[in-house]
Amino acid sequence: MPLAVYILGLSVFALGTSEFMLSGLLPPIAEDMDVSIPRAGLLISAFAIGMVVGAPLLAAATLRLPRKTTLLALISVFGLGQVAGALAPTYDILFVSRVVSALACAGFWAVGASVAIAMVPVTSRARAMAVMIGGLSIANVLGVPAGAFLGEHLGWRSAFWAVAVASAIALVGVLTRIPRIPLPERHSALRGELAIYRDRQVWLSIGVTALAAGGVFCAFSYLAPLLTDVAGLADGWVPTVLALFGVGALVGTTVGGRVADAHLFGVLLSGITASTVLLVSLALFASSPVAAIALSFLLGFSAFYTAPALNARMFNVAGAAPTLAGATTTAAFNLGNTGGPWLGGTVIDAGFGFASTAWAGAAMTLVAIALVSVSLRLHSRSRVVRTATPRGAREPVTPHDAAPAGADGAPVTCATAVGDDRPVPSRD
Repeated sequence: MPLAVYILGLSVFALGTSEFMLSGLLPPIAEDMDVSIPRAGLLISAFAIGMVVGAPLLAAATLRLPRKTTLLALISVFGLGQVAGALAPTYDILFVSRVVSALACAGFWAVGASVAIAMVPVTSRARAMAVMIGGLSIANVLGVPAGAFLGEHLGWRSAFWAVAVASAIALVGVLTRIPRIPLPERHSALRGELAIYRDRQVWLSIGVTALAAGGVFCAFSYLAPLLTDVAGLADGWVPTVLALFGVGALVGTTVGGRVADAHLFGVLLSGITASTVLLVSLALFASSPVAAIALSFLLGFSAFYTAPALNARMFNVAGAAPTLAGATTTAAFNLGNTGGPWLGGTVIDAGFGFASTAWAGAAMTLVAIALVSVSLRLHSRSRVVRTATPRGAREPVTPHDAAPAGADGAPVTCATAVGDDRPVPSRD
């Protein structure tokens, strides 16, 4: 795995800390800004909305710009957004700062993911994405609990200042360690990349990713008040439980990244099913402190166990457009991160309590399982058709049949089955 991929993963640590740390800061932010906890939870949705909008727009806008320069510009804007959040005098300004930070975060993810994928062979895509997602996992292990700790002892604004410092460190890392990556001699045409959206497998992947992420974050976004108000834990337990979620996420990312390249659909079905079972268990046993703590760890594992497979699946079905594939995956994850907290806030406002967010999340993941099953059926049917095609006959080429571009713009030559990272031996 190239060193640059690990540097991208370390940079994602700062991005992920900012994205997820509000789950442990909602009560103090709500009190300081004089808003309800569900309205404070909309700050999580604001970040996710910025990611949804920013990923495809910035991916398209920077398609022909130097990769390293683009990464430097985006991480700089992100850091400035954290400073603006730390200084925000009102809820509205804090909301806007979250959206601006998210736009930069989305662009960094989209460009960074396409760079990481281009630098590795097709059979290592899930592992490369696991390294980047590992930055998110470490953010959950260290960054989010640290943010909750700072928020409890030094005020929630100190967490924003800490992320700003982490962003500056990431900027130095990108500047000094990411090599200059030449653009391909033949520039990608935006119209050609947009052709991936004609493929129903791409839309199925978007739906699966959004629902799988949204189901988990419907509950995770309100984990702090659930732990204190339902499970009866003291406020000091919140950083510890968030850290356990992060440890589960780190272990899940590592295991999922190793397994997904060979058993992509198996990881998707088993991981999302596990998340569904765990969410239902959390809804049923949220009043038990021991159960709430254990389920938080397991939920982190199941959610991030599927993440490398979700990323790799999108790059498989949209291999003809690697930049937009990365942007689309980022947008899909954050559609879930937008809808999940919104749905959670809606059921709380309806008077169903904090534990009801787990029921709502389980409903989302059940739909995700159904979509994975449809995608697998179409994939299996596609392989049967391809196998039945007589030798020498021309097969129709779909976007996910096209070879993905390598780091130099040339197609990757390793043949793979559609939607599967395992090399397919030649029939000759």
